[in-house]
Amino acid sequence: MSEPLLDVKDLSVAFKQGGKEFLAVDHVSFSVGRGETLALVGESGSGKSVSALSILKLLAYPAASHPSGHVMFKGQDLLDADEADLRQVRGRNITMIFQEPMTSLNPLHTVEKQIGEILELHQGVKGQAARDIIVGLLEKVGIRNAASRLTSYPHQLSGGQRQRVMIAMALANKPDLLIADEPTTALDVTVQAQILQLLKNLQKEFGMALLLITHDLGIVRNMADTVCVMQRGKIVEAGHAKGVFAAPQHDYTKMLLAAEPKGLPPKADPTAEPIMEAKDLRVCFPIKQGFFQRVTGHIKAVDGLDLTVRAGQTLGIVGESGSGKTTTGLALMRLISSQGEISFKGQRIDGYRSREMRPLRKDMQVVFQDPFGSLSPRLSILQIVEEGLIIQQPSLSAVDRRARVAQALSEVGLDPANMDRYPHEFSGGQRQRIAIARALALEPKFIMLDEPTSALDMSVQAQVVDLLRNLQTKHNLAYLFISHDLRVVRALANDVIVMRDGHVVEHGPTQNIFDHPQQPYTQALLAAALKIKATDDVVRQ
Repeated sequence: MSEPLLDVKDLSVAFKQGGKEFLAVDHVSFSVGRGETLALVGESGSGKSVSALSILKLLAYPAASHPSGHVMFKGQDLLDADEADLRQVRGRNITMIFQEPMTSLNPLHTVEKQIGEILELHQGVKGQAARDIIVGLLEKVGIRNAASRLTSYPHQLSGGQRQRVMIAMALANKPDLLIADEPTTALDVTVQAQILQLLKNLQKEFGMALLLITHDLGIVRNMADTVCVMQRGKIVEAGHAKGVFAAPQHDYTKMLLAAEPKGLPPKADPTAEPIMEAKDLRVCFPIKQGFFQRVTGHIKAVDGLDLTVRAGQTLGIVGESGSGKTTTGLALMRLISSQGEISFKGQRIDGYRSREMRPLRKDMQVVFQDPFGSLSPRLSILQIVEEGLIIQQPSLSAVDRRARVAQALSEVGLDPANMDRYPHEFSGGQRQRIAIARALALEPKFIMLDEPTSALDMSVQAQVVDLLRNLQTKHNLAYLFISHDLRVVRALANDVIVMRDGHVVEHGPTQNIFDHPQQPYTQALLAAALKIKATDDVVRQ
């Protein structure tokens, strides 16, 4: 047998916390050969991403250390390599697609500049030649009108589009090894298959190895040659993918295979008070070109949308990345400019400025798609959750605020004793619960949930869906639930709006939309979701 491209031996990763040291990864070993795909699977906090980050020594030091282990790549131990040697490997021989693209992309640089830097650094390509390569990469990863997106900044792209830019950056130098940390997390079902097929094609063309980190077992089934199942920093089961899925040996593996969001949303009262309403909602973004950034046109992100969300009801918005889902939510919350009527609890707010909106903010909250990007790394969990209380309820004492924070954390299943810790000390699923707790602290009437389960593994998705349903029943909350995951939408939403290119394609009760879709686009979305569901069912059998 030939020597593996990457060989991780007895790797341990330790973090310091409160003067004490604990192991996040405990004597892990795995290897990947040229052209092979290895998948690391497990719940949030199991050590998957920490193991991957250790390969390129991307963990913060001295807070993180490696008490044991070797990471052999082409015969070189990367754990012993100095920074100069690592810079030659990073981005050239080994590249990485990160889970949270908004925190990985530079907010001050355009798409063209960020991808162009990689091409210039490692290949010396720049100017028009680099621009042509960049456009080709963006087209390969499914970004429409790629040339017009070269001057876009990360905040001007949807979550799915940002993830595709990350994939384009990672593939720019045709690496020997691609580490993909949840590469399809932010992508809708119709694009997932395209991206995965692209990765397969590139693997075949360049003999590229792939280390895949994912919570989506359907993807693992389709992509991986071998699988390592991780729990609490250890590999509890490993082997060929078909064998592991066909006959799992460990109880934890069996639990993962059985986990998925189940059940139906709480019944909504069709005569309940309207909380959020919109009529003929429109949002346009200017297209700027040239040195002076003159406006040469507009993109209609949302074009003539009507909706109503009532107390105790969940309205789901689904559609492909860039269809206008998140833009709709931001416009309703008056976080971006829009045209048309917006009413909150019967009160017109579409003409309100920031100061006029402030008293209403306590009743309308947001849980964003990227919990790590929306939680300040410099604030403790207590400071993050109590921030809204300080602004909206200044008469509360510090003791009372701490009690309210403890109550909110308890409601989302977190131990209040951890409120003095910081976001980086929590897993992705725990950070999302913190974001939900922050929204709940002010006891709102309306919560916009923007892909709240997209970054979570299947077992945690089910927990969060159950949590949201229970909180809705307890507090009679109105939810606007934005997602590309139709399984989660079916488990949580009473009614669904299907969007495409800023337009409403179809709107109605969830069961009717899922069982009897009328429009070809809705039928295509559901067919893609059913294909993934069928794959998952095969995995579980």
